[in-house]
Amino acid sequence: MATLTRQDLNFGQVVADILCEFLEVAIHLILYVRDVYPSGIFQKRKKYNVPVQMSCHPDLNQYIQDTLHCVKPLIEKNEAEKVVVVIMDKEHHPVERFVFEISQPPLLSINSETLLSHVEQLLRAMILKISVCDAVLDNNPPGCTFTVLVHTREAATKNMEKVQVIKDFPWIVADEQEVHMEEAKLIPLKTMTSDILKMQLYVEEKTQKT
Repeated sequence: MATLTRQDLNFGQVVADILCEFLEVAIHLILYVRDVYPSGIFQKRKKYNVPVQMSCHPDLNQYIQDTLHCVKPLIEKNEAEKVVVVIMDKEHHPVERFVFEISQPPLLSINSETLLSHVEQLLRAMILKISVCDAVLDNNPPGCTFTVLVHTREAATKNMEKVQVIKDFPWIVADEQEVHMEEAKLIPLKTMTSDILKMQLYVEEKTQKT
C-alpha cells in the first residue's frame, strides 16, 4: 500500500482516461433511455461487463467525442467540478439535467492491483442505475434535444476562452436557461467513492414538462 500525490505516475491523466470513457458510455445510454433519439440509431454493446446502448449515428458520436476531448484536459488538471447532460424541449427549455459531480482526492492510498477493478465495479453500478432511471423519471415531451455543460473551478474559467482544444469547437458560456431550471425536483441516482475518484450522479427534473 502506497500513498501518492496526484502528480505521481500522472494520476490526473489516468483519472481523465477512465472518466471520459465512462462519460461517453453514460451519455449514449442517457440519450437512449430518455428517448432523445429514436431507438433505431442505437446498437447494443457491452461495457463494464454489462449491456449498454451506443449510438451508430456518426454526427452524434462525433459531437460527444469532441465534447469529451475538450473536457479531458480539465479533468486531468482537476478543474472540472461537474459534467451535465441537459435535455431540452422544443423551446430549448431544460426538462432534465443529469449532473455528474466529480471530485478527486489530493492524496491517494492505493493498491494498484485492485484499484482499477474496484473502480470498474463502481462504474458498472452507475451504468446499471442509469439504465433503469426511467422508472423514477416522468416521460419527456417529444422533440427533445440535448447539450453537455461543464462547470469548472474559477481559475479554469479564466483560461478556457484562450484554449481551443479542437479547431471550430470552442468553449462558450452556457445560456442562463440551460444552467438553471425553475420548479425542479432533485432525484439522487448513485454515488461512487474510490481512492482516485469520487462521483455523485443526480437528476434535476422539471416538475411540469408539458
